Amino acid sequence: MKKRLTEETVIFISVFKWILLATAVGVIVGASTTVFVKTLNWGAAAASTYRYYFLAMPLGLLASALIIKYVLPGAEGHGANKVIESIHRNSGKIKPIAVPAEFVRSFITLTSGGSAGKEGPSAQIGAGLASMLADLLRFDGSDRRKLVICGISSGFASVFGTPLAGAIFGMEVLFVGSIRYDVLLPSFVAGIISYQVSSWLGLTYFYNPITFVPVFSEAFFIKVIAAGIFFGLCSFFLVETLRLGKKASSAIKLPLEAKAVIAGIFLVALTFIFSEHYLGLGLPTIQSALEGGDIPWYAFILKSIFTSVTLSFGGHGGIGTPIFFVGATAGSALSPVLGVDPAMLSAIGFVALLAGAANTPIAASIMAVELFGADVAPYAAVACVISFVMTGHRSAYPSQVLEMKKSSSISVEVGGELSGAHPGYEYREKSVLSAVKHMTDVFKKGPGKPDGP
Repeated sequence: MKKRLTEETVIFISVFKWILLATAVGVIVGASTTVFVKTLNWGAAAASTYRYYFLAMPLGLLASALIIKYVLPGAEGHGANKVIESIHRNSGKIKPIAVPAEFVRSFITLTSGGSAGKEGPSAQIGAGLASMLADLLRFDGSDRRKLVICGISSGFASVFGTPLAGAIFGMEVLFVGSIRYDVLLPSFVAGIISYQVSSWLGLTYFYNPITFVPVFSEAFFIKVIAAGIFFGLCSFFLVETLRLGKKASSAIKLPLEAKAVIAGIFLVALTFIFSEHYLGLGLPTIQSALEGGDIPWYAFILKSIFTSVTLSFGGHGGIGTPIFFVGATAGSALSPVLGVDPAMLSAIGFVALLAGAANTPIAASIMAVELFGADVAPYAAVACVISFVMTGHRSAYPSQVLEMKKSSSISVEVGGELSGAHPGYEYREKSVLSAVKHMTDVFKKGPGKPDGP
């Protein structure tokens, strides 16, 4: 007679299995992220010794475009979105060649001056290594997807320096309005281990606790709500600018190599007109905004344009760091209008743009605690949720799967990728017209009058 395993035994074995696997992924990805970021920092430092290093941008975009054409066809865009796409369409199966190609393309793009981020390549390298581990273990289906999601979470956690927010971001970014709770434990383990390994290997992170937070008042809370609406509109602008860049690139009937060179020349011209602040990662400008420094009001607009041109015409990299740049500088631009401390509003914008552009309000709210302290977190969370709603059914990661409508009055297909969503206004007589009619009747009758003739 066969003995059946109890539920507790099966769960214990499953927990032990995924803690072990997630720890392995965390160690691997933490080490790979450290190598990538340190190599990138070395390249950026070496390039900055030359006054006009950005003149190499046309060649950098050309080299990245050639890798797309001859080494990894179909890998246009930024890395994290391709990983999301692979999870939804191919059970997380990623070609091993994607790992070195991602490393080289991102390094070339960023060190030559292209505007992009470092979290996307870290996530794709982490996911690629996790996919290779899944191949080694002969995982398929659900287990493969879970292992690759651990790779994404650990990549974000180690590159952001926010183990909890990074781990949740790796799960939340897959869907709009849903989180896979079955991956919660391994994602947290992978994220925390990856962060610890990167720290142990010497990767340093930026933290900027906000020391002055105004005492709560109705007026200040209204300002936070207004800021959330503004950051949602900035998210909308960034996502639409990225989309228009793709559309413009598709409309130009030239070989990708030619478009890359032209785009590089265009970005060089913009750099001479405005400044070098919008090239590469833009970390000094982000730091200045978070310290309350003097930032041009139009900085978030220019960074959106620089990033869109870079990623749409052959360049490669992530979108997370540009999102942070746009959010921090947008907060700086809004501060004199609302009369709020620029450092605080830049910190709120930093996370609110992530919530809106990436559809990740929970991860963004937790990131506010990890980066800026608990005092600012309640206000940041409100702004994050408002920004998330205001951005609508669009994303900097168009491969996200839509699991919810952001308004019952919007007609949009749920269950498909955002790239195929076509939102429209849905006329709902009972919920809109009847409500207005009812309120009109109430005002006409006055209080206390019974219904009927």
